[in-house]
Amino acid sequence: MTPLRQKMTDKMILRGFASSTQEMYLYSATQLSRSYNRSPENITYPEIEAWFLQLIKNDHLAPATIRIHFNGLKFLYCNVLGKEQFLPGLKLPKKQQKIPELLSRGEVNAILEATDSLRDKMLLTVCYGCGLRVSEVTSLALSDIDSKQHLLRIEQSKGNKDRYVPLPETLIQQLREYWRADQPATALFPGRKSALPIGISSVQKIYTKAKRQVKIEKTGGIHSLRHAFASHQLEKGMPLPQLKDILGHANLSTTMRYFHWYPSNQAKSFDAVAHLNEEQS
Repeated sequence: MTPLRQKMTDKMILRGFASSTQEMYLYSATQLSRSYNRSPENITYPEIEAWFLQLIKNDHLAPATIRIHFNGLKFLYCNVLGKEQFLPGLKLPKKQQKIPELLSRGEVNAILEATDSLRDKMLLTVCYGCGLRVSEVTSLALSDIDSKQHLLRIEQSKGNKDRYVPLPETLIQQLREYWRADQPATALFPGRKSALPIGISSVQKIYTKAKRQVKIEKTGGIHSLRHAFASHQLEKGMPLPQLKDILGHANLSTTMRYFHWYPSNQAKSFDAVAHLNEEQS
């Protein structure tokens, strides 16, 4: 490991960056260095701009990927190499806001019923029933369940924050049945051949297989269960601030996307013209 790479790694550790973020930022620095066959210390800002232009025009990278590279290099140049600014005039492509294909309740139920085992069914059920990210559901331990207060503890999730989410009575009863059948020791959802938690890729495969078996062709991976939870809660009238806290969003604007995506918002819109002749109160 070069001294610069070690210094960048140490800085990110001190900032509490997740390991996945560290890997992405280091990858960005490595790719830039390889493009010019020089250390980032010796690469000029005009050369970095040319590199970004190549990523956009020739490599056709998605705006989200471009932004990851930008943030990684900005951290390197400003926080590691001590530059005051990083490409202040650069305009990044706007991140695409794609509306997900939301699953109906019937489709969610069909996917859960198509799983191969009780463990797999409970894993996806908790993912949907609590609106969890896949990394959150795989990290769950038996000790995270508080059945008396109907809460589930999510430890050190995105942003290195702990939070509690509501655990409905229905889920508590199903989890008890699952424990009596499989008796997991520490991890709530261990791998089949290990007491260690099941891996994220394995969970994604479980979801994809179940979805394929019931012939649901809507796009999206296991994160679709989290989207479904959010949209179904909004349909039932859950306030946005409460949904924000359950989902673990840092900003309400992130949660607002579900409000705009949910199709019933258009279907139940107020017909202003039809009420023009009503008497004013």
